[in-house]
Amino acid sequence: MTATLGPGPEAPLGAAAYLRCLRGIVWREALRFLHQRERFVAALVRPLVWLFVFAAGLRALLEASIPAPDGSAAPYEVYIVPGLVGMIQLFNGMQSSLSMVYDREMGSMRTLLLSPLPRWYLLACKLLAGVAVSLLQVAAFLAIAWLWGIRPPPWGYLAALPALLLSGLMLGALGLLLSSVVRQLENFAGIMNFVIFPLFFASSALYPLSRFQETSPLLHAICQANPFTHAVELIRFALYGRVEPTALAVVAGCALLFMALAVYGYDPARGMMARRGGPAG
Repeated sequence: MTATLGPGPEAPLGAAAYLRCLRGIVWREALRFLHQRERFVAALVRPLVWLFVFAAGLRALLEASIPAPDGSAAPYEVYIVPGLVGMIQLFNGMQSSLSMVYDREMGSMRTLLLSPLPRWYLLACKLLAGVAVSLLQVAAFLAIAWLWGIRPPPWGYLAALPALLLSGLMLGALGLLLSSVVRQLENFAGIMNFVIFPLFFASSALYPLSRFQETSPLLHAICQANPFTHAVELIRFALYGRVEPTALAVVAGCALLFMALAVYGYDPARGMMARRGGPAG
């Protein structure tokens, strides 16, 4: 009997390879964040301007207090903190996906996507790295808000961590989906404005939805259909140690949907890359 010489089947990758990949992508994103200090400052300036400037003026136009999830009355600046936290995560998700488009134009994305690891896992690692960065930004903002006197129940910070993780995954997956569709860096910057501002302003981030229900039923329906609204409500209830079931279901479902579409979009055989003439690189 003669033995046939030739390359055998590739050995399956072990858990160490997956962990090494996750550590490398997270570390790369962390270094990029540390080297771009203006990105950290910009991430805090936007919500702090709303908190310190606009909240003072808008509180005079609204009622003195707004019902909080625990039934107590909360000042307007306390009400908008969860919405501003969502703003940080929304902008970070778009910023992280913007880096994906940049890497694709520079060619480094091809090196990543040609890895023997599954493409969905590579995208998931990128998503987790972006969420980790957003959690650092949120922690800094909540610390500043605490010094300003906006202090939810102490256990609320710990209870909000799963909600922040889930909302960050949904918004980051949305960014990945957009980066799989947009080919050029210049086009992505314009699309970000058409995504970020409608999502943010047509939500419960700045105003209670009950105000819209009486004045504009159509706008109220749009806000209810906005997944960002449910992300904000999930964070708002979590800060008081409570769970909003509808928000939890919508955010979890949208996170899975956006991630599945992003994986499809980055598939060179079936997704948007196939229609654009090749793999992302």
